[in-house]
Amino acid sequence: MNPSNIENGVILIVDDNPTNLGVLFDFLVNSGFQVLVAQDGEDAIAQVDYSPPDLILLDVLMPGIDGFETCQQLKAKESTKDIPVIFMTALSETVDKIRGLNLGAVDYITKPLQHEEVLSRVKIHLSLRNLTKRLQKQNVHLEQEIEERTKAEKALLKLTSELEGRVKERTAELFLSNQLLTQSNQHLQQEIQERISTEAALQESEARYREQAHQLKLSFRQLQETQSQLVHSEKMSSLGQLVAGVAHEINNPVNFIYGNLTHAHHYSQDLLDLLSLYMKYTPAPPPEIKEHAEAIDLEFLIEDLPKLLSSMKIGSDRIREIILSLRIFSRMDETQMKPVDIHAGLDSTLLILHSRFKDSANHPGIQLVKEYGNLPLVECYAGQLNQVFMNLLANAIDALEEYDKKRSPEEIFFCRSTIRIRTEVTDNEFVTIWIGDTGPGIAEEVRDRLFDPFFTTKAEGRGTGLGLSISYQIVVNKHGGQMTCISAPGQGAEFMIKIPVRSCHPELGCQCAILEESGNSV
Repeated sequence: MNPSNIENGVILIVDDNPTNLGVLFDFLVNSGFQVLVAQDGEDAIAQVDYSPPDLILLDVLMPGIDGFETCQQLKAKESTKDIPVIFMTALSETVDKIRGLNLGAVDYITKPLQHEEVLSRVKIHLSLRNLTKRLQKQNVHLEQEIEERTKAEKALLKLTSELEGRVKERTAELFLSNQLLTQSNQHLQQEIQERISTEAALQESEARYREQAHQLKLSFRQLQETQSQLVHSEKMSSLGQLVAGVAHEINNPVNFIYGNLTHAHHYSQDLLDLLSLYMKYTPAPPPEIKEHAEAIDLEFLIEDLPKLLSSMKIGSDRIREIILSLRIFSRMDETQMKPVDIHAGLDSTLLILHSRFKDSANHPGIQLVKEYGNLPLVECYAGQLNQVFMNLLANAIDALEEYDKKRSPEEIFFCRSTIRIRTEVTDNEFVTIWIGDTGPGIAEEVRDRLFDPFFTTKAEGRGTGLGLSISYQIVVNKHGGQMTCISAPGQGAEFMIKIPVRSCHPELGCQCAILEESGNSV
């Protein structure tokens, strides 16, 4: 895909909040896109009818017709139904998201908006939009070619019909003139031979044209299937990561609330029992206590408090069930192993993270060094391996940003933070990828636990401790490879990924040579 097609794409932002509209407009314009704006659904529909954009960022809650109704009207029109719509909303209910997707939306972005997430999803869906346009053009070209070949077949059939007419004419002449029998017979045999040759050529050409048309149809179907797989894979990958992070972050506070509700119920029951005893042995309390009891409706409070705590327990149980469902859902990962260009996966991941390498007001930028070797195509799960690259590169960037905050501008100028990526073929059977940084390094006690689930050194709210654990499982369990970390305090960190060029399917019990040589990996 040509990057310029993505950067020059036209995006329509629909939001009734002028502040959100202005911030998102400035960000997308600075990112290289052409941006249109609308503050309600009616204005958005009018603009789309006049000048269709390549992508629509649509707010759900708006005055007049809301985002759902606006999307439904756009999808009902032939001229606008293929324009991808991404909802922007603070709604978190699954029913609302399913409703939006059923109306034809391609994705959801949850408010408050994160610029990197918006940019990543906009680029992905603009790429898919361009791929769809290319498929449509190829389909039109295919139909034109089939039409031309159909015309050729009709012309050949017409020629055959004319030859048959000429044969009949020659046959009649033979019956009318016995004197020219020999000459006419020779001429007729010659024409018959020409006819046979022509019919054979016609049949051969027809068979070739039909085979070519069949191959073109198969190619078009494969392109459509590939597009569907890309859309599904991207949605499931993004949604899976989002769900896993949300479920993990919510689980601890919910468990705290759930565990303390039992104690709160016992404490309140003890207080109510004590109050009951007090009312039993003091039937005539002082006027001040009596007035206060009437003011707070004591009888209703005694009756309703246990019900309130019971409702809270039911609610917490429901939240725990939802979190468990989210965790199970986040583990869905259906992909196929196929030959892949590892460098293409690295470059696509770097493209997504490109903005984090740039200079900014708060960070001087990170230098990227690529030392790619001559690699063959590698049989692997491409989407999962790209997730490994994303985790390692994002962690390296986070480490360098935190490290630079502790260094002076002079230190940063003379020793700029750097990420180096190296690839090479090892023993003619394995591909090795090295991803290193010039950060502060990792202590031995931390390095030994890097791949443990839920272990993280990041501040609360910035990491779940799942990224490296998942990456390790993908490399070792899914690909039969090896993943290690080489680091020491003050010497940066470098991760090594080593996978076989040919698939060995370790999940089916295959014993890889690499594991036999090196033991049980890290």
